Amino acid sequence: MPKRKPEHQPQRSCAVCHDVHPKRSMTRVVRATDGSVSVDPTGRAAGRGTYVCDAAACREPKRLADGIHRALGASVAPDQILAELTHASA
Repeated sequence: MPKRKPEHQPQRSCAVCHDVHPKRSMTRVVRATDGSVSVDPTGRAAGRGTYVCDAAACREPKRLADGIHRALGASVAPDQILAELTHASA
């Protein structure tokens, strides 16, 4: 198997706006096996994950909750996930 180029950066698309950004510049949100949704600051938590970029439009509570619901198939309270995202980003 060929080795990766040193300048390779993994890319991910935002669950809200669908723009592509480097993986390390985004915040991972994960749905655990019990159905709970939480922010994963390490990027290694087990479960189904999706990414959210740092754009202000993507942090709008209603759009954020809809994007996460579409990507993970789990309902989430808009204010609860926004509070977790702002806490994890700080």
